[in-house]
Amino acid sequence: MKVVEIFKTNVQNDIEADKLVNFLLELNPVYKINFDLEDEDKILRVEVNHLTIDTDKIIKKMIEGGYNCEKIE
Repeated sequence: MKVVEIFKTNVQNDIEADKLVNFLLELNPVYKINFDLEDEDKILRVEVNHLTIDTDKIIKKMIEGGYNCEKIE
């Protein structure tokens, strides 16, 4: 079963996004993480198979990195 969570961020460019992917993979290296910076909400997408995604930890980690992050329902 695939689990996907979507977040609104304020990440501005690919360099920031690449750094953040590695930063977020510290939470769980099996997460598949990508950004859609062309979307007006600068989407962060986190996907994993057969596990749950700890959205609170992702939001906290993004804030620690100096970025806004909120889950999109």
